[in-house]
Amino acid sequence: MAKYRKLGRTSSQRKALLRNQVTNLLYNGRIITTEAKAKEVKKIAEGLIALAVKEKDNFDEVTVQCKVAKKDKDGKRVKEVVDGKNVTVYETVEKTIKKDQPSRLHARRQMLKVLYPVTEKGDKKRDTKSVNVPNMLFDEIAPKYANRNGGYTRIVKIGQRKGDGALEVVLELV
Repeated sequence: MAKYRKLGRTSSQRKALLRNQVTNLLYNGRIITTEAKAKEVKKIAEGLIALAVKEKDNFDEVTVQCKVAKKDKDGKRVKEVVDGKNVTVYETVEKTIKKDQPSRLHARRQMLKVLYPVTEKGDKKRDTKSVNVPNMLFDEIAPKYANRNGGYTRIVKIGQRKGDGALEVVLELV
């Protein structure tokens, strides 16, 4: 018996398809796909969510000092002339950051092996920003499922596709 469905694709195509669908499921919360693909995506997504739930509180709060460019009221950097050159003025600021423990860092890297980078597009090119999906898993999704033992996703059948008659389903986070 096979360990996984081949989905009529080569291994690289199959891996890319599943990575894309898992990323979209975790980012959007639900996807519409065929039943066979949904069952494969469900396996991968539930493993990632379980990993996030296990490692969600495994970090230290650390206070660090960093240099930040001083800005004026318009949000532009303040510059001063030193030796005939315009130099940006910096100020030292204390910030608290989350420092991952080694096991959480490993979990983050395991997630990054599967998930694609996501960018949110705005109205203009400069409005695009990248979304950190592993952070989203640790900070938003994992606390929601902290007291749940598996079963993080649900498959709901919605009928046959008009073109080829394939059974379509909605795969969503519970």
